[in-house]
Amino acid sequence: MAFVQIPETGFLRLSQVLAIIPVGKSSWWRGCKLGIYPQPVKLGPRTTAWKAEDIAALVERLGNKGGR
Repeated sequence: MAFVQIPETGFLRLSQVLAIIPVGKSSWWRGCKLGIYPQPVKLGPRTTAWKAEDIAALVERLGNKGGR
């Protein structure tokens, strides 16, 4: 598995997010709906993305859970 660099700012599309967080699309969307994962941002009528800062915070939070 390749290491994916998360930018400090900007937006990540779903394929980029799923390269970082190894879950399926349906699980990701369900997690967003339930508040487990960050909420998406609509950039256009057919363009959805997530804030890079939110994904970095999620990775940090998930990493801290595993360190217990």
